[in-house]
Amino acid sequence: MKKTIITVVGKDTVGIIAKVCTYLAENRVNILDISQTIVQDYFNMMMIVDMNQAAKSFDTISSELVKVGEEIGVIIKCQHEDIFDMMHRI
Repeated sequence: MKKTIITVVGKDTVGIIAKVCTYLAENRVNILDISQTIVQDYFNMMMIVDMNQAAKSFDTISSELVKVGEEIGVIIKCQHEDIFDMMHRI
């Protein structure tokens, strides 16, 4: 399984989750786990997704999600699970 960590951070607005999830569904990216919080007016979401059946490459999806984020005023980042794990080892 090709797991990827997707983070979304920015000012809270209507439709952030819908826009990101719609993009992922249209590109056959399966959401395995999702956590989101709003602290005051700031939105924070972390997703673990499976990209085994993805319609596009990791690089393409990552760059297109950056553009989706720009459209809705948030920052979206994607990282391979193994890189994420190595960066956050204690």
